[in-house]
Amino acid sequence: MTGKHRHLTGEERQLWNEVVKKARPLNVLRVNNVVKHEGASSRALVPQTTLRPFRLGELAPVKPEKSHLFPDLDSRMATVSPNMDKRNFDRLKKGKLKVEGRIDLHGMTQAEAHPALIAYIRQCQGAGKRLILVITGKGKTTPSDGIMPTRRGILRHAVPDWLQQPGIAPHILQVTKASRRHGGSGAYYVYLRRRHA
Repeated sequence: MTGKHRHLTGEERQLWNEVVKKARPLNVLRVNNVVKHEGASSRALVPQTTLRPFRLGELAPVKPEKSHLFPDLDSRMATVSPNMDKRNFDRLKKGKLKVEGRIDLHGMTQAEAHPALIAYIRQCQGAGKRLILVITGKGKTTPSDGIMPTRRGILRHAVPDWLQQPGIAPHILQVTKASRRHGGSGAYYVYLRRRHA
């Protein structure tokens, strides 16, 4: 600031005088928890309300938390929509189609199983095979002692995801859980698309 005082113009001074005329002083006396405006009659006493301690949101209705957990693998596989005609899809799920190849991933790590599965699918499609059985096993039943829970059957859960990846998905027409006679939830039927000539 320069330190110079600006003088009010005539219009500003007139406006200020109007504001001053309408202003009322705020002389408030507090007597025994009652607010009394100076000059008011005793009938105009306004009791001061006190707020009880509260927690934010304590009166809000309690709603149960929704669970957004991903459905388990069996639920997802049971609702797979067919990419093939219904009659053949039903026969596939019941294990009535001829299995032309099988790969057993038991005992492999994910790093070993993934490339082995992809190579096998490409090899089978190249040979003109349509239905292969991928055996993953159901997984260990021993409880985990770690901080984070681990899913039972790492390969069992990983294989459906691998088969949806862009590099291999175009070769596959259908994936579904195998029937009980072919391993049930420890195996998958992978129905391949026809090889293009």
